[in-house]
Amino acid sequence: MSLPERRADLRELSSYHSPQVDVPVRLNTNESPYPPPPEFVDAWLQALREVPLNRYPDRTVRLLREALADTNPFDCSAEQVFCANGSNEVLQTLLLVYGGLGRSALVFEPTYSLHSHIARVTGTEVVIGERSSDLTISPTEATALIAAKRPAVVFICSPNNPTGISETRATVEALLSAVIDHGSGILVVDEAYGEFSDWSARELVSDDLPLVVTRTYSKVWSLAAVRLGFAVGPTEVVANLNEFVLPYHLSASTQAAGLCALDFTNEMQKRVEMIVSERERLAAALGRLPGITVYPSGANFLLVRALGLDLWSQLVSRGVLVRDFSTRPRLEDCLRITIGTPEENTILISTIAAILEETNL
Repeated sequence: MSLPERRADLRELSSYHSPQVDVPVRLNTNESPYPPPPEFVDAWLQALREVPLNRYPDRTVRLLREALADTNPFDCSAEQVFCANGSNEVLQTLLLVYGGLGRSALVFEPTYSLHSHIARVTGTEVVIGERSSDLTISPTEATALIAAKRPAVVFICSPNNPTGISETRATVEALLSAVIDHGSGILVVDEAYGEFSDWSARELVSDDLPLVVTRTYSKVWSLAAVRLGFAVGPTEVVANLNEFVLPYHLSASTQAAGLCALDFTNEMQKRVEMIVSERERLAAALGRLPGITVYPSGANFLLVRALGLDLWSQLVSRGVLVRDFSTRPRLEDCLRITIGTPEENTILISTIAAILEETNL
C-alpha cells in the first residue's frame, strides 16, 4: 500500500517553527516574560465551572466580540470584530476567503514568515516586495508594485517582525489608497505587537475601506498558551470570515479567557510600560557595545546585528537563547531578542559583553 503525497505545490514547503533549547534564559519567541495575574486565573477557572461542557460553544462568539468592541477606542462595533485561535487563524481565514487559486498576496521582506507560509498553504501566489535599506516600506515603490501586480491581499506587519519597526500612518494610508485604486484587494495590517507601538491602524478602520487590522492575546495579555486573536475590519469582511471559518472553531474555554482578561486591562498596560522601559534600557546598553547595531523597535523585541560573529551559538552555550535570523536574506548576522525580565535582560547584556571581550572586539 502506498500513501498519497501531499500537494505538489507544498512538497518543498517546510513547516514554521522556532527551535527550542532548554536553557535558563529564553528570549526567542516574543512571549511575555510575565505570567498572567493570579486573579485572572481564578476568574477564568470560575467562569469555566459555569460552562455547559456538553454543549457546543457560542458559534458567533458574541459576548467576546461585544466586549472587545466596547474596549476599542475607535468606535468599533461587534459586527466589525472577528475572533479566532490566535491571529494566525485570523490570517488563514482571510486568505481562505480572499486569497486562493489565481490570486496573490503581497508581502514586504523581511517580515513575518507566516504571511507567505499561510498564503502558499492556501494556494495563494506570493509576491515579494523589498524594503528600503533602513528596513521600512517605501510608499512610492510599494504603491507601484500594488498597481503592477494587483494582489488580492497586501500584508503589512507593524511593528514588523523581525525588525521591530513600526510603519508610519502616512505609509499605511498610501498603501491603502493604492489598494483602493486597483479596486479588488484588501490591506491587512498585522499588529501582533501593536500595544507596544505609538499608534495603531485601527484608527483607520471603516466599513467603506478595504482594511483589516489583526491583534493577539499572546503578548501583552500573557496568554500565548490559550491561542486567541482577533481582527477589526469592515462589517462585510467580518461577516464573510464568520461564514467560512470552521463551525464552533473557538472553544468555550478560549472565549472565557478572552472575556476575563479584559477585566485586567490596567495590569496589561502596566506590563506594556515595563517592557517598553526594559526595551529602551536593553537597546541603549547593547548599542554601546562594540560591533553591535541595534535597530529601532516599537515591539517587545529588538533586532540586532553582530557582524562577523557567531553570536547565537555562543549565547546558547552560555545559557541564553535568542532567535537566529543570520541566514535569512537581508538579515545577515542578525539576531532577534525578546525583551525579558530585568534580570534576564541584565544577564543577556553581561553575556554579550563577555563574548565580545573574549573575541577582542
